[in-house]
Amino acid sequence: MSKQLLLGDEAIAQAALDAGLSGVYAYPGTPSTEITEYIQMAPITAEQNIHSRWSSNEKTAMEAALGMSFVGKRALVCMKHVGMNVAADCFINSAVTGVKGGLIVIAADDPSMHSSQNEQDSRFYGDFSLIPMYEPSNQQEAYDMVYNGFAFSEKIGEPILLRMVTRLAHSRSGVEQKAQQVQNEISFSEDPRQFILLPGNARKRYKVLLERQAEFIEASESSPYNKYIDGPNKKMGIIACGIGYNYLMENYPDGCEYPVLKIGQYPLPKKQLLQLVEACDEILVLEDGQPFVEKQLKGYLGIGVKVKGRLDGTLPQDGELNPDKVARTVGKENKSEFGVPSLVEMRPPALCEGCGHRDMYTVLTQVLKEEYPTHKVFSDIGCYTLGANAPFNAINSCVDMGASITMAKGASDGGLHPAVAVIGDSTFTHSGMTGLLDCVNENANVTIVISDNETTAMTGGQDSAGTGRIEAICAGIGVAPEHIRVVVPLKKNYEEMKQIIREEIEYRGVSVIIPRRECIQTLARKKRNK
Repeated sequence: MSKQLLLGDEAIAQAALDAGLSGVYAYPGTPSTEITEYIQMAPITAEQNIHSRWSSNEKTAMEAALGMSFVGKRALVCMKHVGMNVAADCFINSAVTGVKGGLIVIAADDPSMHSSQNEQDSRFYGDFSLIPMYEPSNQQEAYDMVYNGFAFSEKIGEPILLRMVTRLAHSRSGVEQKAQQVQNEISFSEDPRQFILLPGNARKRYKVLLERQAEFIEASESSPYNKYIDGPNKKMGIIACGIGYNYLMENYPDGCEYPVLKIGQYPLPKKQLLQLVEACDEILVLEDGQPFVEKQLKGYLGIGVKVKGRLDGTLPQDGELNPDKVARTVGKENKSEFGVPSLVEMRPPALCEGCGHRDMYTVLTQVLKEEYPTHKVFSDIGCYTLGANAPFNAINSCVDMGASITMAKGASDGGLHPAVAVIGDSTFTHSGMTGLLDCVNENANVTIVISDNETTAMTGGQDSAGTGRIEAICAGIGVAPEHIRVVVPLKKNYEEMKQIIREEIEYRGVSVIIPRRECIQTLARKKRNK
């Protein structure tokens, strides 16, 4: 078999293709975006008609993938950790319905919040839904877990959650490929009511899921991804989860002196866990993320074996795990190979020079500050969130995808005027449309700016579901056509933009302003590719 140098994301994508994938469903979000992009660019995708178009959001992606599984085909769903919140409705229920074709859900977590709003740990979703989970320690394991995971999913009849972290998703290692498998033929469940979650049937399906927990634990106990490695010093035993095992072994290149339980598959393997607890005086848990395993070991009362980790302050409760933190925890000296020169300054991200969002904020801020001292601007997730920084200092909130419109509505309901929402075209079709429907239903006094750069720019310029259709969508939802105003955000149009903003703020109802100019990065890319 051939060997390639792959990112963790690329290893997942290649494994899915090699395992007979029929479709990938995703919404772009760092650090998961490269999985779908790799599949889109692979020659086999076009040759075998593998679905690879972007979904409108993570919920629609999860539902479409479950539909593909329904007909017996293998499907992959990819998202960043906060996308799990959007997909959760279908994801949790898919554990109750079960699956026909293999279904793997990739959640790419972002400890340290390199490009995210929080540090949530997706392992809690797997535990909550009572399904098996994978957590790779390196790129080869990520490949193997996906390649073999489809068959495992089909064997147990459940979706599998694979949890990645940024550092593994975006670093490279040699990956050995396995044999190419053919796609599944269409087939259906033998139980005609499997996917019908009426309460009577759902209760039966849930009992089946509960009864299978012992089977899932046995699968973890015999998993090649869970390994007990003995060591001579029994004063401490170490549980190393996912990439935490790599960080530990970087500090012990010749082998660890302490017994180590490497965890790559959940639920926790009870047999190996008891072996470690019985052999050692205390336990140290290394996990990149929240104290998921540590909490399970301590329980609510904290009685029994001494467990150290993030909860007791042995490791910091926030931020990425890394080899230096592990070294300090096990009492080793870990000298930095490189120092950061004093002349290097941190440079915060900024909107690109020539970006249409810049012109939009320049004009919007000028009108609001000069004429509406009580204004508040509710923003959303996208490049335009950088309007929070200097020189614009233009926004007052950024919470989650789509929240700009509904927060503006709530503030307006509370008496604020003007209440302005700023949202991008891709975020609008992701989860802003339903908020706009709420506004229309109550004729809320809000001004909504849909800053349209005709792409999903923040994650690299992927297709946007609303390109060319924003006005039609707004009109279809019920916004009065005369209050759907399109402008071109350029300096020469500043006076026109100011006048439109004034008019729509003064209008007591729902108004939508669409500053539209293509992202300069995608435009430059098109020119280079001509």
